[in-house]
Amino acid sequence: MSTAPRILIVKTTSMGDVVHATPVVSDILAHFPQAQIDWLVEAPFAAIPQLHPGVRRVIPMAWRKWRHQLFSGATWKAIGALRAELKRERYDVVLDLQGLLKSALWARQAIGPVVGYDRASAREPLAASLYWRGAAVPKNLQAVQRNRLLAAAHLNYMPPTALPVFGLKAPGQGWKPRDTYAVLIPNASRASKLWPERHWAAVGKRLHDRGWLPLVLWGRPEEQTLAERIAAGCDGDVPPFLSVGDMAGVLADAQQVVGLDTGFTHLAAALGRPTLGIYCDHEPGLAGITGSGRVASIGGKGQVPQRNEVVGLLAQHFGV
Repeated sequence: MSTAPRILIVKTTSMGDVVHATPVVSDILAHFPQAQIDWLVEAPFAAIPQLHPGVRRVIPMAWRKWRHQLFSGATWKAIGALRAELKRERYDVVLDLQGLLKSALWARQAIGPVVGYDRASAREPLAASLYWRGAAVPKNLQAVQRNRLLAAAHLNYMPPTALPVFGLKAPGQGWKPRDTYAVLIPNASRASKLWPERHWAAVGKRLHDRGWLPLVLWGRPEEQTLAERIAAGCDGDVPPFLSVGDMAGVLADAQQVVGLDTGFTHLAAALGRPTLGIYCDHEPGLAGITGSGRVASIGGKGQVPQRNEVVGLLAQHFGV
C-alpha cells in the first residue's frame, strides 16, 4: 500500500447505511493522510459523502431507476457512461462496504482489486465470490463498527477502538427558520416504521414548551400533509421542500432531533446533534442512533414505544 493510496468506496444505499459508512473515510485519512478517496453511491444519497471533506470525488449512479428500464436505450447509454467513469483511473483498493451481489458487480467495473466481506460475513454470501479478498467481520456488530473493521482489515491498520468520527460538514447557507428550533422527523420509507400521529403532536408540544419551534420535516409530497397536521397540533412549522444538502444544514443547527429510524435521523446524529431515534419495526441494536452528541434509541420490532416513554426519555436523557 502506497502512502497516498487511491481508494474507491462502494456503499450505494440506503441513506442511513451511507451515513454509517462515513467514519471509514476519517479512519483511512488518520492512517493515510494523503489518500485519495472516491465514493460510488446512488444519486439520491450523493450529498451524504459530499459532506465529508475527505472524499475527493462522488460518483453517482441510478441503478434503482435503471433496473426498471433495462430495455431502454437511454438506460444502457447511462450505464455505459458510469462504467467509463469508474474506469477513468486505477485504484489501489476498491472497498465494497455493502456486501451485496449488486454492489460487488458494480465494484468489479472499476479498475483495481475489489475487497469486501468473506462469505460468512457478507449480507449476500455470493458477493464474496467476486472479491479478490474477503475479511471476516462478525454480523452481530453495530453497522458503523462493521464498516470500520472491514476497512481496517483490508488496509492493514489496527482495528479502531476510539469513537467513530463522522467528519461531516453541513453547508452554512440555505433555508433556516428564524427562531431557535427543534426537529421532528415523522416520515419513513415504510408504513411499518411509522409512529402514531397523535404522539408526534404531544412530543412537539413538549419541545414548544421548552422554548423551541417544532420544525416538522418531510421529503415527498405525500408526507407534507402529515407534517402540516403535526405542526398545526403543536404550534410548529413546516419547511419548504429541501434538498439533502439543505436538510443537513437545518439538522446541524437543531437544538434537539426526534425522528424515526430513517436516514435523516441518522444524519442528525452524525452531525453531532442530540438525537432520539424511535424504532417501531426494527431492532436498534445493529443500526441504532450513533453520533458524537447525546443520542438514544427506543423501541424495536414489535415494541412500538408509548408516548410517555418517549417523553420520559427526552426528560431523563436529554434534559428536555
